[in-house]
Amino acid sequence: MSDAKRPDAKDAVETQRLEKPEGAALLRNGWTTGACATAATKAAFTALLTGKFPDPVSITLPKGETPAFALAREGFDGESAYAGIVKDAGDDPDVTHGATVIASVKRLPPGSGIRFVAGDGVGTVTKAGLPIAVGEAAINPVPRAMMTAEIEALAQEHRVSPDVEIRISVPGGETIAQSTWNPRLGILGGISILGTTGVVHPFSCAAWIHSIHRGIDVARAEGLTHLLGATGSTSEKAAQNFHRLPDGALIDMGDFAGGLLKYLRSHPVPRLTIAGGFAKMSKLAQGALDLHSSRSQVDNGFYLSLPCAASLREHERGAVESANTAMEALEIMTAAGIDIAKAVAETAKKTAEGVLRDSGVSVDILVTDRKGTIIAHAK
Repeated sequence: MSDAKRPDAKDAVETQRLEKPEGAALLRNGWTTGACATAATKAAFTALLTGKFPDPVSITLPKGETPAFALAREGFDGESAYAGIVKDAGDDPDVTHGATVIASVKRLPPGSGIRFVAGDGVGTVTKAGLPIAVGEAAINPVPRAMMTAEIEALAQEHRVSPDVEIRISVPGGETIAQSTWNPRLGILGGISILGTTGVVHPFSCAAWIHSIHRGIDVARAEGLTHLLGATGSTSEKAAQNFHRLPDGALIDMGDFAGGLLKYLRSHPVPRLTIAGGFAKMSKLAQGALDLHSSRSQVDNGFYLSLPCAASLREHERGAVESANTAMEALEIMTAAGIDIAKAVAETAKKTAEGVLRDSGVSVDILVTDRKGTIIAHAK
């Protein structure tokens, strides 16, 4: 948890309310650092073009929500305009809650494109295996896309070229990052700007697992025979399309594979699909039932212990053992002709079957890449 104080009403961003499961506390959603950076970027670029900062400033999130954010800082600095927003993570125990996300925007010559720069407190990528190239600011793809969309829309509206430098800063971010996995991942100098939906969902284990149980109950009551539990929206969409499942079959499993499997053991359906990215499914294959990064980690030695790894040469084994991320290990082994994704899917299937035991639930595993392409299926 961050030591930063909660922003007061003036500085706080808009929040939403979660639907309250029976017996669970009412929790507020919050906003990701990516959403805050996007709103700050829009405010700063608007000020460059008009001389005025919109306050509050509204943005459009990937799923269509249009939250408004109050500005905590604003101003001009030579050729740049900057705006800052205090992050409200809602009721999630997020280490970046209360941090100020600042975007400084300056125009570049036509044809320069949109450049992202790591300011004070934002990390720089120094190791391979992450979705951002080495040497780039640790601003993830979806936040980059969100900021790009807002810049391009404003540029079109004001009939100027969308060529700008966007510098994102988070005062105190380097200290905050010590409480994250960034140093181990080779992201140095600060935090990452993250988020795939723009929304932070409060992390309450009891409430989330309760919601999983109720989702299963509803699906069973509706007579559905094939359910899908996914670790995130990307893998969920891929698996739903693959199996052509109705929305009612989708169970919001998240990191709680154990909560899903244990409940289905005593409240079975004929068929279950579990879908997730390679790293999360690797954890399940290792036997972890809570896939959250704070409670389970990928062990590179696990990959080397699988029978398919026997043909690896010594230098390839060393590369896998020292891989920075699960994705890097996947790339190394795939390049060596090892179908490690398939092996992970099959081993994860055994973990799930071990929990389901004699419940009669038939389970299959789908592994996806970051773009949602299915790279392995254990039937």
